Amino acid sequence: MIIDFHTHVFPDKIAEKTILHLMEKGGIDSYGNGTLDSLINAMKASKTDKALVLPVCTKPSQFDSVNRFALELNKMDNIYSFGGIHPECENIKEKLKFIKSSGFRGIKLHPDYQEMYIEDERYYELIKTAVELDLYVTIHAGVDVAYPDDVHCPPKQSRKLLDRLYGKNKNVQPRIILAHLGGIDMYDDVEKYLVGQPVYFDLAVILNMAKKEQIERIIKNHGADKILYASDFPWSELKKNVEIMDSINISDEEKELIFHKNAEKILNI
Repeated sequence: MIIDFHTHVFPDKIAEKTILHLMEKGGIDSYGNGTLDSLINAMKASKTDKALVLPVCTKPSQFDSVNRFALELNKMDNIYSFGGIHPECENIKEKLKFIKSSGFRGIKLHPDYQEMYIEDERYYELIKTAVELDLYVTIHAGVDVAYPDDVHCPPKQSRKLLDRLYGKNKNVQPRIILAHLGGIDMYDDVEKYLVGQPVYFDLAVILNMAKKEQIERIIKNHGADKILYASDFPWSELKKNVEIMDSINISDEEKELIFHKNAEKILNI
């Protein structure tokens, strides 16, 4: 079983335009056209069984449209979606209650695209409320290619967020998922500040970026029970990601946790 815990798709009518804009802004290639069909085809080619879509509200006014689309995705077989929310939305608590009551298991935040640093009080209140509602929170962490000189969620600040949320009680079930192994291109700081803390890391886009020995060391020291297999499709190739994950020097039991068991627990499937 393979569950990809970090993918992106868009409504057909805006998918191509959105992908082209993001490719130009970040100077990156795409391995799909941003549609649901392209994700499903990539899943078949890579023998990926299920996938989680992570929508991003880049402005508060997108809350309704983003979550309408996400709700439609959740009606499909083998496709799941978190909800989307912006930290400047009005009535944050009521919107999070709506997300919870709609059956979403979590939300996605992107500090770079939402133009807000993770230490901002509005993020803290949003995340704190989401955790209190038993929602999971996936956060883009580390460098974003569109904002390479201004990291909005670096490992040191993520650690401060965790310390503020949990205090001295580290024996908690993690609800925060820091994408990209805790921080794209900031893996040394991930080891310094985040390894061993009550937080999940997903592997989106980093399997062919980070050094394999560092990935293996982080998995060993952090615990495979807090690592989630992910691709960041369409920004990386699903089949290649699966092959790299298979080659990681960890036990079969650890791979089972990473490939699907941890995701099944979070998604309640």
